[in-house]
Amino acid sequence: MAAKKIGGLGKGLGALIPGETKPKEKIEGGEQTLNINMIEPNRKQPRKTFNEDSLFELSENIKQFGIISPLLVKQREGYYEIIAGERRWRAAKMAGLTEIPVIIKDASEQEIVEISLIENIQREDLNPIEEAQAYKRLLEEFHLKQDEIAERVNKSRAAVANSMRLLKLDERVQQMLAEDLISTGHARAILGIADNEKQYEFAQQVLDKKLSVREVEKEVKRLQQNQDSQGTEKEKEAVDPTLAAVIAEQEEKLKVIFGTKVSIRAKDNQRGKIEIEYYSSDSLNTLLGMFDGLA
Repeated sequence: MAAKKIGGLGKGLGALIPGETKPKEKIEGGEQTLNINMIEPNRKQPRKTFNEDSLFELSENIKQFGIISPLLVKQREGYYEIIAGERRWRAAKMAGLTEIPVIIKDASEQEIVEISLIENIQREDLNPIEEAQAYKRLLEEFHLKQDEIAERVNKSRAAVANSMRLLKLDERVQQMLAEDLISTGHARAILGIADNEKQYEFAQQVLDKKLSVREVEKEVKRLQQNQDSQGTEKEKEAVDPTLAAVIAEQEEKLKVIFGTKVSIRAKDNQRGKIEIEYYSSDSLNTLLGMFDGLA
């Protein structure tokens, strides 16, 4: 659970505390020290939860050796906002430090998000939902493409895409994943279910029956096959026989083009969907590359 926000000086608040004065203008770049009360966390940073036991261990190390790596901060009006190093800041407060080393950087809002995300990913501090939400923010707020995000965090585009797919889960399932009650493997298997209520039911079964990822995959596949067989019969009744023949011919052409199984599922004579299967991350990347070439 995230620690409660402590201290932090807002605009003009320093005048209320004896001995504190308005912060002097600090020079950007180079390591320097700041009063710990002049530093505040970034409320929009990707990481929302901090392990209290881990913070205590770090605070004990800080008591002995101090903060080895300075925090990265941005100067705001009346305070300094943490770009990277909130965990060290929290532990330093627990250790009773009054000053901590920092490097001041005049970063843009996009750079702040990217740096925070990269630091947390490198330290493996983010849970899967926090990571997915950070990618989504870069995509929607700063209009980066998935391949641009992947390049910045040194991951494949498929890894970024798969991470963001987790946000399609029912919110209750997302919470279970964030709290490590189910694994990412379980969550990805559950994504095969479109209905949110059924997603939650499957997640509960994982907990109650201690199902393995493979068992969940088999159950989800069985459910999909039942739904597909029911849907196929209805589709056949709704689609004109001549159109059905054309669809079958086009399916074969698409299989040759993409080098994998392609299904065209017509709901009626006007609507339908095309499904393209892939069987490895390499084949997915190949398909994505083909689509990029069409864009």
